[in-house]
Amino acid sequence: MPPRDTPRVRVGRKSTTREPIIQEADAPQVHEAEAAEPEATRREAGVTESSRANRGWWDRNADEYQSEHGTFLGDDRFVWGPEGLDEVEAELLGPAEELKGKDVLELGAGAAQCSRWLAGQGARPVALDISHRQLQHALRIGASFPLVCADAVALPFADASFDLACSAYGALPFVADPRLVLREVHRVLRPGGRLVFSVTHPIRWAFPDEPGPEGLSVSASYFDRTPYVEQDEQGRAVYVEHHRTLGDRVRDVVASGFRLVDLVEPEWPSWNTGEWGGWSPLRGSLIPGTAIFVCVRD
Repeated sequence: MPPRDTPRVRVGRKSTTREPIIQEADAPQVHEAEAAEPEATRREAGVTESSRANRGWWDRNADEYQSEHGTFLGDDRFVWGPEGLDEVEAELLGPAEELKGKDVLELGAGAAQCSRWLAGQGARPVALDISHRQLQHALRIGASFPLVCADAVALPFADASFDLACSAYGALPFVADPRLVLREVHRVLRPGGRLVFSVTHPIRWAFPDEPGPEGLSVSASYFDRTPYVEQDEQGRAVYVEHHRTLGDRVRDVVASGFRLVDLVEPEWPSWNTGEWGGWSPLRGSLIPGTAIFVCVRD
C-alpha cells in the first residue's frame, strides 16, 4: 500500500482575509484513535469518512511527521516529493522572478514550507490544511501569511481569488472524490491560472510499499480503485488513502475544467541516498514514485 508518509471547513465562501493566523471553520468531531494498532484493509470510504479519518490522523501524527521529515523538507524549500525535485530547478509554477505579487493557494500545506518559499519570492501565499496541528507547526517555523484550517473539497474563498494553486502530496490523495477539490480550485483560480499538484505515482499501488527488493514485484491489480483504509477495533476509519489510475487523474483534471499541459515523473537523483517510506534509491531508479500534473485554467 502507499505509505502514510505523504506530505498532508468551510468558513464562508466570500472570505478573502489575508492575516497570518490560523483561520478555522467548524470542524466535524473526530474520534481519537484506539490504543490498539489499527487494522489495514481495502474497503470503500466516502467523502465524509475520509475527511474525518485523515483530519484526525494528521492531527495525531503531525509532530512525528515533522520530526522525521522536517530536515529533508527544510523550513522554506519547495520540494515536490521524496525524490527531492525542487521548484527552484523545476519552475513548474513558472520562473521564480515571475512569482512576485502573485496570489497563490497551497493545498494540504502541512507546515507550509512551500508557502514560505513562495513568500520569499515575493508571492502572496495562503496555506490551507485540514490538520490544525500541522498548521501549528507552520506557526512554530514562522509564517507571515494566512494559514487556513479547512477541507479542500469546500474552499472558503471567493471566486477568482488566486493566480496560482499548488499541492505537494497534499489533499488529493486523501479525498474520495478528487473532482470536488479540482472544481473548487478551478472556481477560485483566475482565468489563465495554473494548478500544479503532485501525488504518489499511480503505478506504485500495484507494488508492495517496501523500499527494498520486496517492493519490486507486482502484488495487486493496478486497476483496483478500492481505497486503502486503516480502521480501529470499532471499524471506524482512522486513515484513508484513495487510488486513481493515471488515466483517472487525467480525466479528473479535464472534467474539472483544466487543460493538462505537462505530466512530470521525476527520476531519482544520485545525490538522494535516503529512504522515505516505500520510496528509495533502489525503487526510484526502476519505477516512478511521483506524478506531477501541470494544469491551466482557461
